[in-house]
Amino acid sequence: AFFGSAIMEFETRRLWQNMTGNQTIFPLRVYHPTKIEELAAIVSQAERDGVTVRAVGAHHSWSDAALTTGYVIETHGLTGVRDVDVALLKPGGDPGRLVSVRGGTRLQDVNPALADRKLALENMGGYDAQTIAGVMATATHGSGIALGPIVDQVRSLDLVVSGGRMVRIEPSGGITDPERFKAARPDWSLEQDSDVFDAARVSVGCFGIVDSVVLEAVPAYWLNEVRVLRPWSEVRADLESGVLDRHRHYEVYFNPHPTLPNGGHQCIVTTRDPTGSPAGLPKDRRSRNWLVEVGGDSRLLAAIIRRVYRWWPQWTPRIVDLGLKGLPDKGYANVSYKVFNIGAANHLPAISSEIGVPVDGRGTHLKAVDRVLAIAAKWRDEGRIYHSSPIALRFVRASTAHLAMMEGRNTMMIELILFHPTDGGPELLAAYEDALTPLGGRPHWGQVNYVSATEAELTRMYPKYPRWKAIHARFNQSGVFNSPFTKRVGLTETAAIP
Repeated sequence: AFFGSAIMEFETRRLWQNMTGNQTIFPLRVYHPTKIEELAAIVSQAERDGVTVRAVGAHHSWSDAALTTGYVIETHGLTGVRDVDVALLKPGGDPGRLVSVRGGTRLQDVNPALADRKLALENMGGYDAQTIAGVMATATHGSGIALGPIVDQVRSLDLVVSGGRMVRIEPSGGITDPERFKAARPDWSLEQDSDVFDAARVSVGCFGIVDSVVLEAVPAYWLNEVRVLRPWSEVRADLESGVLDRHRHYEVYFNPHPTLPNGGHQCIVTTRDPTGSPAGLPKDRRSRNWLVEVGGDSRLLAAIIRRVYRWWPQWTPRIVDLGLKGLPDKGYANVSYKVFNIGAANHLPAISSEIGVPVDGRGTHLKAVDRVLAIAAKWRDEGRIYHSSPIALRFVRASTAHLAMMEGRNTMMIELILFHPTDGGPELLAAYEDALTPLGGRPHWGQVNYVSATEAELTRMYPKYPRWKAIHARFNQSGVFNSPFTKRVGLTETAAIP
């Protein structure tokens, strides 16, 4: 009766779209659950009705990964950061730095809750409005060659799979005691298998609906961020000489258009390294440049840039250069999560593709930048289509998650950001993807991508894909988590859509 009353509360004839507006759908129903039992009921109802179901969080994804023609689950009610249930840990287990986070909790809420416990995320990207389940599902990351994606900080996950079954998944030898778990949650299943865990951690929403995860945090720490203008020729030489090992975090934004003497490309290099408490520093060292922050939040400035790009596209290279020249900073020190968040720049209208290429002894990542520059030049010179924003390079440690872009290899992620809208932008992003695929490029699932692959092609891209697919078949037996995205990409052969 409870399930029946829970699933009666839904919306119909409601447009759903991501925050940029480049992905829109009219799903059959939109649900707003608050309990895992309600998730189980919704999944079971969808199976009875012969439709698919998809969970959505911050509406941040620029790809079609969140779309479904069936039932949408908004996860705004699945939030909160809690202490782990010590009674379910193995005897003698110490919760230590473990925290339980519900799947719909945004990073901007996770960070203060961790800070209250004198803890922090080991690493994160430059944006904090995504949900923890969303960053897991797509292997979202920061930049630091010794640091993996955020999903590598996960130690346990609770989700609802096909049949409405509630499952806890952990690596072999996981933190939960099987006997205690069985006694406390007889209606649940516990799987402690590293192969299953590595498949489920980056699922792109295909394994089930995440109710909560257990994160292992690190002691709270401070970072000092420095931003310096450099020509690409110097940055390239640094990358060849091991600069990635000399900083905890290292990333680059570069102008894809030549604006320096002798055809050089302007870059801004950002380094972040641990520091002591910044409490005694001047105020301007403990905050971001206020002028840059105001500009990033200015709708008027965004509207002006949009008009210039449309009417005078040949000015694009100089505008991109001006943006980079406004970013240098001799030092910004603060608690880690505030330094990671790049601030008001996140509010500018943009879409992006991001493609990971290996950092190896053959210089593949540098060849990838050469190809990106060649594509940008070709489209600019032959079609007057200009890449309209700086391009970012970030560096991530290899992960064991089967469908992470950095699975099995240290990776450079190339974020191909475009001011939105950009004339010819989708075609330009597709050209980059085509050029980088032969170098082992793996597109970010949550950003714009054009993957449409056979099983053999996916296996070449992700060697552990056959294992992922076999495990996925167990948790998605009815096809209830299939979607237009999974069918396009090739993750599912058919979609359970009427």
